[in-house]
Amino acid sequence: MTKKEFVDLYFAEGDFSTKAEAERKAVAFVATIEKALAKGEEVSFLGFGKFKVVERAPRTCRNPQTGKEMKVPAKKAVKFTAGKDLGVLVNKK
Repeated sequence: MTKKEFVDLYFAEGDFSTKAEAERKAVAFVATIEKALAKGEEVSFLGFGKFKVVERAPRTCRNPQTGKEMKVPAKKAVKFTAGKDLGVLVNKK
């Protein structure tokens, strides 16, 4: 789903006067999550899931084309853990 498709669905599901308003609010929502994660905070929505920043340890890997070993430095990554309600919804048949 592209951003445009998401905004169209968000507009249809939400209570917005225009699609532009729906897009502004969706962008603000995502920006708020990004700011919280940049500070190292967790963002949790009961039943939906949790976003959190995790540390990835440095590691050694192999370049598949050359076979040469490479060192990958430590870094931070964002992890999303789905909540129970979302898991049930996704697995409905």
